[in-house]
Amino acid sequence: MNLAAAIPSGSEQVLAAAPLAGIEDAINAVFDPISAALSAFVFAEITIFGITFPWIVGWLVVAATLFTVYFGAVQFRKFGLALQIVRGRYTRKDEPGEINHFQALSSAVSGTVGLGNIAGVGVAVTIGGAGATFWMIVAGLLGMCTKFVECTLGVKYREYHADGTVSGGPMHYLRKGVAERIPGATGKVIGRVLAAGAAVFILFFGIAGGNMFQANQTFAQLRDVTGGSDGLLGGGGASLIFGILLAIVVGAVIFGGITSIGRVTSRLVPSMAILYVTACLVVIVVNITSVPAAFAAIIGGAFNPEGVAGGAIGALIVGFQRAAFSNEAGLGSAPIAHSAVKTKHPVTEGYVAMLEPFIDTVVICTMTALTIVIAGTPFYRDAQASAFAGGETPDGVLVTSDAFGTVLPGFPYVLTVAIALFALSTVITWAYYGQKAWTYLVGKSRTTERIYQLGYCFFVVVGSVLTLDAVLSFADAVLFLLALFNIIGLYLLAPVVKREVAAYRQKLDSGEVSRIPHSSRR
Repeated sequence: MNLAAAIPSGSEQVLAAAPLAGIEDAINAVFDPISAALSAFVFAEITIFGITFPWIVGWLVVAATLFTVYFGAVQFRKFGLALQIVRGRYTRKDEPGEINHFQALSSAVSGTVGLGNIAGVGVAVTIGGAGATFWMIVAGLLGMCTKFVECTLGVKYREYHADGTVSGGPMHYLRKGVAERIPGATGKVIGRVLAAGAAVFILFFGIAGGNMFQANQTFAQLRDVTGGSDGLLGGGGASLIFGILLAIVVGAVIFGGITSIGRVTSRLVPSMAILYVTACLVVIVVNITSVPAAFAAIIGGAFNPEGVAGGAIGALIVGFQRAAFSNEAGLGSAPIAHSAVKTKHPVTEGYVAMLEPFIDTVVICTMTALTIVIAGTPFYRDAQASAFAGGETPDGVLVTSDAFGTVLPGFPYVLTVAIALFALSTVITWAYYGQKAWTYLVGKSRTTERIYQLGYCFFVVVGSVLTLDAVLSFADAVLFLLALFNIIGLYLLAPVVKREVAAYRQKLDSGEVSRIPHSSRR
């Protein structure tokens, strides 16, 4: 979820009254040097064998590749089992947890599917060519295994509370798991330090990137389609009113906890996915004669692109980078939602979690890229020519919107609905992620939860009114810094996951775990 790559055109014009602009400038002034330093480290590029790429992308892709080999390509072998589990065929009603497998999956997907799937992909196919789509798919398929590992651990090391709720995620499996793998006081100290760092990173991004950024960009898009600064939402107080209304909607959901969030996202995620994918299919069907040429461009461009900076390697890096930024495999965020699932067998949710990068990257990101390539608008071709020549790359949302506009003249309104749904689902899910990080740091009680929830709703309003570019850039870097610590933990705990796989396979083979009749499912 790279924030910089997802900002729609015109976002810099988000309204801020003069006094608020002063506050915004003051906050940005404080965060500017911090953000610049951290971003320079997290997104620094390295060169290996003549290939230059951000080291954090390499860190994520190498881990995904190694886990795929270590677990024998489990994402392909157990894809069918994952679909059966998410339908409730192997889990009974009375198993521990708060939400069913489908609700856990939809909650996690809602946190990753967002503006990056629309705008970020537009950037990818512009600067990486059609071939970037191929490598984006490859990276998404590899990332499925990373999600399998981290979400299995999230369930295995989750904590149960007296009120029946559960808490999981990197804060817990890093603390407990690392202490198990490294005996003595050293393991305990390392585990606690990694866990505390993970909690802080998640909390900060939840408030800034998962909340303020989403609210800000949703209002920006709404204002743009209603006539800009001179339109319906052009008044100075429009952003404040919008922020308050959005905060009320978000508060109504998150005050109910993960069960309420699961109910909402289990309806919201399929709705927004169907809406967006249907729009993509309309463009593809209308341009059906261009489909073979588009696939040829995607496959051919992956290995022998013409004009792309860096050639085939350039297309590969752009595709891998977009996939990593989109599905967040290895960042440790998704295991928080998946940990709330009702199951006695941690590996079952690991299987379900594999579907998340598939939906986010292999399906939605690919549909966006395919739509852009098939439409082949003059704007897209001009943008590519500019990018290949070293010029500026236009905002990705313009590339995507222009492609849809060839078939759907009113698509800016459809896009606005899609952005609103994507943003709302992301805000709701990251509210839960941030709350679990907050209660890990300060303790879990009704009071601490309410303080966080009220504060989170307050920042929804702040995000609608202020832009705070430096804060959002800092949050972006913080989230990916989490991958550095999280994946170290995943390497250490991979043997634990392998034991869980073996134990569950034995139960399946012995008949101890079997398909459940419909009447006994959740």
